[in-house]
Amino acid sequence: MSDANYVHLTEVELREYVKRHPQDEEAFQHYLSIVRAKPNRVVVSTGEQLETELKKRLAS
Repeated sequence: MSDANYVHLTEVELREYVKRHPQDEEAFQHYLSIVRAKPNRVVVSTGEQLETELKKRLAS
């Protein structure tokens, strides 16, 4: 997929594309740039991290 095509995909569509095409480094890097540009976005990889983050947000 060319760079021009990435611009027309939604974040969800691009994420699904990256999942289906893990070898497409350009698509992955474009997706990362979108994710990293969002303020207050927290990425967790374990249930414990999710629970900790939710508790932190609920306490605020």
